[in-house]
Amino acid sequence: MIGQTGKTRWGQISMAATSEAGQIDISSRELDCELGRGLIARWVQRRPRAGAPCPDVARADLVTRVLAARGVSDSSFLDPKLSWMHDPSLIPDLDRAAARLLTAMKLRESIVIYGDYDADGMTSTAILFHTIRELEPAAEVFTYVPHRIDEGYGLSASALEALCAPNGARPSGQPAAKVIVSVDCGVTALEPAKVAVRHGVDLIITDHHNPPATMAELPACFAVVHPRRPDSTYPFGDLCGAGVAFKLAWRMMTLHFGSPRLPAPLRELMFELLSFAALGSIADVVPLLDENRAIARFGLQRMKTSRFIGLRALVKASRLDGEKVSVTDVGFKLAPRLNASGRMAHAEQAVEMLTVAGPQRAAEIAEQLEELNTERRATERKITDVATAQVVQRGMDRPECAAIVLADANWHVGVVGIVCSRLVEKFCKPVILLGQKEGVWHGSGRSLEGVSLYRAIAKASHLTERFGGHDMAAGLAVLPEKLALFTEAFQHAVAEELRPEMMVRTLAIDTEVRTEELSVAAVSLLMQLDPCGQGNPAPRMLLRGAELYGVPRPVGKSGEHVKVSMRVRERAGVTRYLSLAAWGWADRCADLSPGSAYDVVLKAEISMWSGKPTVELTLEDLAPSAPS
Repeated sequence: MIGQTGKTRWGQISMAATSEAGQIDISSRELDCELGRGLIARWVQRRPRAGAPCPDVARADLVTRVLAARGVSDSSFLDPKLSWMHDPSLIPDLDRAAARLLTAMKLRESIVIYGDYDADGMTSTAILFHTIRELEPAAEVFTYVPHRIDEGYGLSASALEALCAPNGARPSGQPAAKVIVSVDCGVTALEPAKVAVRHGVDLIITDHHNPPATMAELPACFAVVHPRRPDSTYPFGDLCGAGVAFKLAWRMMTLHFGSPRLPAPLRELMFELLSFAALGSIADVVPLLDENRAIARFGLQRMKTSRFIGLRALVKASRLDGEKVSVTDVGFKLAPRLNASGRMAHAEQAVEMLTVAGPQRAAEIAEQLEELNTERRATERKITDVATAQVVQRGMDRPECAAIVLADANWHVGVVGIVCSRLVEKFCKPVILLGQKEGVWHGSGRSLEGVSLYRAIAKASHLTERFGGHDMAAGLAVLPEKLALFTEAFQHAVAEELRPEMMVRTLAIDTEVRTEELSVAAVSLLMQLDPCGQGNPAPRMLLRGAELYGVPRPVGKSGEHVKVSMRVRERAGVTRYLSLAAWGWADRCADLSPGSAYDVVLKAEISMWSGKPTVELTLEDLAPSAPS
């Protein structure tokens, strides 16, 4: 919250600077790469990507400066539209896949949607399932999701054998598949593709994970739908699995109707399916840029009122406040509950909830996911504590160790991926954690920006049983006798890419800010950058010379958070008072000195909690101000 005392009444300001006294010339200081070292991170000026437009931002208003820091010169970025969506037919093999699925529907051929066991895979499955049922209610369509621990990631030869063979081990009454469409997996599934061919089954692979480098290395099957295939010219390569599935569903509708201008019922279905695509995109942490930005913006708007029973049940069980679902709600509430199903039990129940469950059954599953998520959190905390201790004991926290690789037979294979993320954040280096199943090490890895986890594992792939994933996350299996060699080879591969400055936590700052710029009007405009997430983070701003006013006050059930009061003395005798929420800062309060001046990194948003719009500030980091 913000208030003031002094000669000038606090109020909204014009977004255009109107006088020399009210302007900041940021041309000299803001464009320096290094901005200082805070209490918890090194501060750097956010830089536009190479080749991005960089307008002259000196004396510009707050939003223009933030956009410029991201290489954006067009204010239309603040108003994403569905017209941003690219033509699905530009994705290789997508038209071929859509036509084959429509034929299978009309002929009542058995179709199996084979999805991954994470939130992206589940939402991808739901998108295609509901599309097929809408276009052909009598279609023979079934879903399959592998067990994370028993079967592992991706298409497996044994699963396809069961789905394809006349006497395969399938659920009672389910016929052998004639068409199998994978979602969110399969681009490296060479052996499973051979199984499908042997049984005369048309396998359609849709995926977004890192593809092979050449066309010759792709699976030999009916279609491989991937926006980053070696021969692809699709203009945006960062769709998630649900995004690719949405594009396939869209093309199925236009082919079915015979025109790109869909009738109202199908157009409405497309809008509804955006909720699943948005959930998958945010859960899988793909960049919320380009068409992903439009998917997220419009998909989030419909989640609370979705026509899909299972999605509404999930939202209700997650006890979300507010008029609509936010990116934070998806990242911290919806996605973890879906993922808990695959991590702690079997993801098939969550897929059931999102596809065929009625109201009562959907509510039951949603509550079960709540229980599984609680169990997952407890398991995660235990593994995090043990793994953190092992990192220090084995010296893997030292700068000379480029990556962390740990294995423990007591670790839950379904949870280690989340713990990897915790350790990457703490130690600023790539992490792989492995648990044991039937004598083989299975696990996950996470990386940090600038180091491709997929490429590093690929260089040591001769020492793995299997692996797959992308630059920031991957899964793998390693035999015990090869673990030491793999660890050495992986750490060497990471060392080739890891630079010393990457091993220090950084905060990228968009712009410096004055307190009078933090008005309701300015922050409301700034919030049009939503949805914020990977590739489009919430803006961080640097406020210089704020005096700590009094002792930080603990808040929260256990007092782990604090409220920090600061004041800024400005020209003309004006003093502005700021209240900042500092999440998880209770242990850092001893380092703060009331009465001292600090440079503060903060985030700003609009809250309607009091019934009217107010500016709420979050403290991200701070450092003592340099003597003037």
